[in-house]
Amino acid sequence: MSTHASFYRPAWLLLICALLAALALPHAAHASEVENTRRLAAQGDAGAQFNLGVMYANGRGVPQNHANAVRWYRAAAEQGHARAQNSLGFAYEFSQGVPQNHANAVRWYRAAAEQGYADAQNNLGSIYNGGRGVPQNHANAVRWYRAAAEQGHDSAQLNLGNKYLNGFGVPQSHANAVHWFRLAAEQGFAVAQSSLGLMYEFGLGVPQNNANAVRWYRAAAEQGYAGAQTNLGLMYEDGRGVPQNHANAVRLFRAPAEQGYARAQNNLGLMYQNGRGVPQNHANAVRWYRAAAEQGLVVAQFNLALMYDNGRGVPQNYANAVRWYRAAAEQGYARAQNNLALMYANGRSVPQNHANAVRWYRAAAEQGHAIAQFNLALRYDNGRGVPKNHANAVRWYRAAAVQGNASAQNNLGFMYDNGRGVPQNHANAVRWYRAAAEQGDASAQNNLGKMYFSGLGVTRNLVNAHMWANLAAAQGHSGAAETREQIAREMSPAQLAQAQRRASACLAANYRNC
Repeated sequence: MSTHASFYRPAWLLLICALLAALALPHAAHASEVENTRRLAAQGDAGAQFNLGVMYANGRGVPQNHANAVRWYRAAAEQGHARAQNSLGFAYEFSQGVPQNHANAVRWYRAAAEQGYADAQNNLGSIYNGGRGVPQNHANAVRWYRAAAEQGHDSAQLNLGNKYLNGFGVPQSHANAVHWFRLAAEQGFAVAQSSLGLMYEFGLGVPQNNANAVRWYRAAAEQGYAGAQTNLGLMYEDGRGVPQNHANAVRLFRAPAEQGYARAQNNLGLMYQNGRGVPQNHANAVRWYRAAAEQGLVVAQFNLALMYDNGRGVPQNYANAVRWYRAAAEQGYARAQNNLALMYANGRSVPQNHANAVRWYRAAAEQGHAIAQFNLALRYDNGRGVPKNHANAVRWYRAAAVQGNASAQNNLGFMYDNGRGVPQNHANAVRWYRAAAEQGDASAQNNLGKMYFSGLGVTRNLVNAHMWANLAAAQGHSGAAETREQIAREMSPAQLAQAQRRASACLAANYRNC
């Protein structure tokens, strides 16, 4: 879900956009208008004082001067003018014309919010949400978001929807999240449209429906919203809700990528790397991965590291690979942690250090990364970087094996076969050898052949034994040809012919149901 997750602008940015739109005057103020407003303001007219503050804030008819804007907002706010109170709170929150002071921002937002002014209610909700000037309190954030949302305030509707989505301050309810996202989306609010698309894409609070996801992503994308453009691009890339079209995916990724949106930059890099919708070009892939990586996008950091590691689009450079693996690993990205461990294990641009390899394998393994679990098990099995411990080796082989890692399944079978770290159990050995053999693991196929030959953990069967050893030998497994010949010496010509037919059929079936 993190790959397709909708992008949310920071709450403060939404507030700025909403307030600037609300405060903007419809046209440049004429000198006579300014003078008339100034005269009325001087006479104590609260509306004129507020308007004069807006003129100073936006430089309309007067030089822009936030300190003067604050002066006139304050004059009107102290007379109870709600919009002025909200604007004064905004000035304190974002240090426009006064030193930043969240407590004063709260004071003035509250004054306006208690008069029912929706902008101020939303802003006060965001203050509680972030714990600025007041202790963080999600229930109070919900209270004020709801007050504004029920007046039709689209940003508040979005914010309240997010509270229901995440279960902060209210019981989690995807259906309620959809309700509030929809109200804001139907007002044309792009962020809410993208969020509603996300709910349809993943079936949260509504039946999963890719066509509806596309509809709402498109509505937001057509307004230039980068997150929705990226999400819509992914729908075209995968052919979900629209016919698959890599060229359209590239077009949709490129627009936000060129605006600096990291997710789109990474996705555009992938399109160049794989030659989907554009000619394959590793140098361009590196360019876009780097743009996203330098913004801290963890998957782009990993992708850029891979390009350096393998010398694609850039000269091979293990030091740069380590740099970017480390950047992603330190953000907790399991694939990068595993690869950084490999760099330490093999001494690539860092001094070989098995303890550091174990550290990073463990970090990835504890997140459920199957390859790292297998690698960590090998360390315990062989005593490199940690004291040898077969029980711990079994633990990590098992963790990877149940996720389908064939090498781990074979090694777990070996542990049962030889009673290392677990009581010897040939039936369990056969079980795990078979699981790996059916995935095409040659070592497991040879081991399974031996089990059928010896009759340990399974009824002795020379045809099955020869078949599995033969399949392993065909893959070039050292020792499998010898195993096969040893078995063949005890077989009749008819049994040999049957085993060869079985091996051909098994290979054609991709080792399944053999």
